[in-house]
Amino acid sequence: MTSAEIREAYLSYFESKGHTRVASSSLVPANDPTLLFTNAGMNQFKDCFLGLEKRDYTRATTSQKCVRAGGKHNDLDNVGYTARHHTFFEMLGNFSFGDYFKHDALKFAWEFLTSEQWLGLPKDKLYVTVYHTDDEAYDIWNKDIGLAPERIIRIGDNKGEKYASDNFWAMGDTGPCGPCSEIFFDHGDHIWGGLPGTPEEDGDRFIEIWNNVFMQFNRTADGVLHPLPAPSVDTGMGLERISAVLQHVNSNYEIDLFQHLLKAASEIIGVDTTTIESEAKTADKPVDYPASLKVVADHARSCCFLIADGVNPSNEGRGYVLRRIIRRAVRHGNKMGATGTFFYKMLQPLIEAMGEAYPELAERRAVIESTLIREEELFAKTLEQGLKLLEGELANLKGKVIPGATVFKLYDTYGFPTDLTADIARERELEIDEAGFEKEMAAQRQRARDAGKFAVDYNSIVKVDGETQFNGYDATIGQGQIIAIYKDGVQVEEVTEGDEALIVLNQTPFYAESGGQIGDTGLFKNDTGIFEVQDTKKSGGAFVHQGIVTMGSLKASQNVEAIVKADIREATSRNHSATHLLHAALRQVLGEHVQQKGSLVASDILRFDFANDQPVSFEQLQQVERIVNAEIIANTPVETELLNIDAAKEKGAMMLFGEKYGDEVRVLSMGSIKDERNFSIELCGGIHIKRTGDIGLFKITSEGGVAAGVRRIEAVTGTKALEAVQKADSEINYINGLLKAQKDQTVEKVEATVEAAHQLQKQIEQLNQKLANFLASDLISQVKDIAGRQTLIATVQGQDAKSLRHLHDSVKSKLDNAVIVLAGVDSDKVSLIASIAKDFTANIKAGDIIKHLSQELGGKGGGKPDLAQGGAPLNEKFDQVMAALPAWLEQK
Repeated sequence: MTSAEIREAYLSYFESKGHTRVASSSLVPANDPTLLFTNAGMNQFKDCFLGLEKRDYTRATTSQKCVRAGGKHNDLDNVGYTARHHTFFEMLGNFSFGDYFKHDALKFAWEFLTSEQWLGLPKDKLYVTVYHTDDEAYDIWNKDIGLAPERIIRIGDNKGEKYASDNFWAMGDTGPCGPCSEIFFDHGDHIWGGLPGTPEEDGDRFIEIWNNVFMQFNRTADGVLHPLPAPSVDTGMGLERISAVLQHVNSNYEIDLFQHLLKAASEIIGVDTTTIESEAKTADKPVDYPASLKVVADHARSCCFLIADGVNPSNEGRGYVLRRIIRRAVRHGNKMGATGTFFYKMLQPLIEAMGEAYPELAERRAVIESTLIREEELFAKTLEQGLKLLEGELANLKGKVIPGATVFKLYDTYGFPTDLTADIARERELEIDEAGFEKEMAAQRQRARDAGKFAVDYNSIVKVDGETQFNGYDATIGQGQIIAIYKDGVQVEEVTEGDEALIVLNQTPFYAESGGQIGDTGLFKNDTGIFEVQDTKKSGGAFVHQGIVTMGSLKASQNVEAIVKADIREATSRNHSATHLLHAALRQVLGEHVQQKGSLVASDILRFDFANDQPVSFEQLQQVERIVNAEIIANTPVETELLNIDAAKEKGAMMLFGEKYGDEVRVLSMGSIKDERNFSIELCGGIHIKRTGDIGLFKITSEGGVAAGVRRIEAVTGTKALEAVQKADSEINYINGLLKAQKDQTVEKVEATVEAAHQLQKQIEQLNQKLANFLASDLISQVKDIAGRQTLIATVQGQDAKSLRHLHDSVKSKLDNAVIVLAGVDSDKVSLIASIAKDFTANIKAGDIIKHLSQELGGKGGGKPDLAQGGAPLNEKFDQVMAALPAWLEQK
């Protein structure tokens, strides 16, 4: 069976068992700050397991995209050199949310694996593990399924503490947890390795292919396990691993999917694989491609899928991990002989292999390719910069070993590959301090692990039984009954004046923060008290109103009048609707590649992040403003309708990639109609105005970059837009007053003033040059002999860094074979420059002089052996440090 056939068989099998097939979620976890990337099939169902979300099904099955390349789930350095490590993989999973439990879960797994109708694996090749006290799972395997006792292995607490076991799973230090049962396949005694629990368990003979997790407990902060009222099931089976088993190979890189990608990589890079392919054909085995090609093939999957899911290369967070993966792939491609940009070409073979299951690869082809090309070109420049930095370090090197800290700095800060540093070192008959580098790397790994230890107490999350009915689309006032009150994270029956609390109503006109729109504010009131609502958020299906009791008291089960601040709601609605018009206008002006990357809709401002490779020009921004305001002037109605997801797609509704949508969605249409389509059609559950004219006026206030390939526009509407226009008018009027210009003369007067300033600056430069020549002649008389070298040490007043460089050049033109050190004092700053004649650089270096002075004065600086510059704040130590410099130079 091919990998695609196995994926489809798995999903079809569980559909036949009453499971709903659910699409893979995005690799960027939705509303989950505890995860860098989606790394397991259960991630998108976490709120279901926590009881915070209810869906219209209790059984689900998925093939989930996963990435493990950052934080505590980091396989990056092993990829390409082992049989089963990947940055990207697919996890087949089936889930029960309070429906079936251990018995059905294990029977499903066994039937799918061994039945001739499905995978037909030989039963004598399978072993299972259970948690050592889980007699229920043991008996199911032994008595119900018929597995012999010698094939069922009990695994205890093998990780140092109670419930710390390969066979006990936990969502975190607190929250849902429970035992698990893993299934292993025996590849045969021709491969080294032992059964789980033996000293040889890390070998490749017995490979885990499936894990069944039984969530049956809730662990509280005191470590006590409490039985869950509705135990659930979470299972996972790696598609690559089971494909290797069914295709009778021992390495994931030998399965059909990877063989296709590896073959393509060799052709794209230009690697001659004729010999190994011929040998493989003769032996009737898959081709064992070089490790570097495996890196390229694996990394192509993770990079293309991450970019498709909206991740952009950057210097932090998810973007930093993506950048590292791209650069590692490019580096390995270069090692195999690749020249120019090549990595983006891996997208096409990936689409051929996985495009049917994941159409987003083809849909976002242009974005993926342009991102990879841009990043590859940037890396080429980075390598060039890294080489210059390395040359500088080598010039100042004392001895034959490049310090580990230097190697790590080049690697971590500048992305300069360590193996390239080692290659250059060998060429210079140098070595790198590998132990020092590993020490720095170990520290970095520890920081990454620490950053991955998210201390989330899942029991502290407000869980509400029941849902809130939202009545706020057409109203800002309503009635509701209090169904829950929380104070300090604990449910209470009453809150009194001064208490901060969370209150849940059975129905509310308050909009809960969602889709970038902030939550409503306002108040609840009844005969016994008043509650000021400061924010509204969602918890599962409940709307949680956060605020403070400002008068009297409120009790559970009481009815209250809920009043939203109407003016804030109206201003927020204007901004939200304007965001939709802005999105459509950007796509019209810049192109269909523009995709929303985030938004904030408040009452005073709107912020919109979107995918675009370059800054938006002033002319383009003006065009966008004209288009949006034209739609506002048209004053067309804003229409909403509830449609099933397929009807919404047919209508042309824009859907944000990676968002979770139910079977029924709310479609928002606004703007003029062209070709039987509204100007803007999007899925949105937010609050909006009734007609586009209600927005009043739209004005962009700023545009800038927030990450590689992501731009941000901020804008205002209504009276805030009028204020922005009037502020601009006031500033122009003020400028006209300074220039003594009429309103229609502003540009002309400013241009004339700028030109005059430019001419004055040129005159200043010429005068500075003449002054430098004059001062240089005067300074020559101060030259002294220090350690057998002509040396000039001088302090000059009123010299900034640029002027000091002119002065230095004038002095140097008059001195041969000299050491020159100049300090320029300008206000509260000191500029430093030093140069060394080439005859002296073997013993003393300009960079060392500047580093010495900078450190002594509390500043920074450095440079090459023959020329260096620096700067420092002027302080009381200055005269003393400069006076001591001759003695310091005498020792060199």
